[in-house]
Amino acid sequence: MMPRGHRASDDEGSTLILTIFYGFLAIVLILVVVGASSLYLERKRLLALADGAALAGAESFTLDAVSLEAQTPRPVLRSVEVRAAAEAYLTVAPHGGVVGVQLTGADSADGRSATVSLGAIWRPPVLAFFLPEGVPLEVTAVARSVFR
Repeated sequence: MMPRGHRASDDEGSTLILTIFYGFLAIVLILVVVGASSLYLERKRLLALADGAALAGAESFTLDAVSLEAQTPRPVLRSVEVRAAAEAYLTVAPHGGVVGVQLTGADSADGRSATVSLGAIWRPPVLAFFLPEGVPLEVTAVARSVFR
């Protein structure tokens, strides 16, 4: 017979270790999800800003630059005007918390569409000491100019 107060197996402390481990795992999972969500939202904000700049570049033509092709008026975009319009847009548009926005490219390869590339730096909201320099982001947006 077993003495009073003793159990058949000694399980003392095993649930505490599991509780600590699962608590740590839950905290790490929460931090990873917060970081991934922040990165996704930052990229979406930068892409929205690039879309606006590309649209401004696509509408940068003057009426003198409209040509007739097969009896249809078509605007002709120039890379210099697209870049100037994108820069002007970026100076007045709110950046929505995006840090270090830079215009990395703005041109019109075919004369009908404007391509704008923006770059920025993303810094994680928590545990930033793991990535002190941040993560570079770059997005590209294309807008086509249509004259109707």
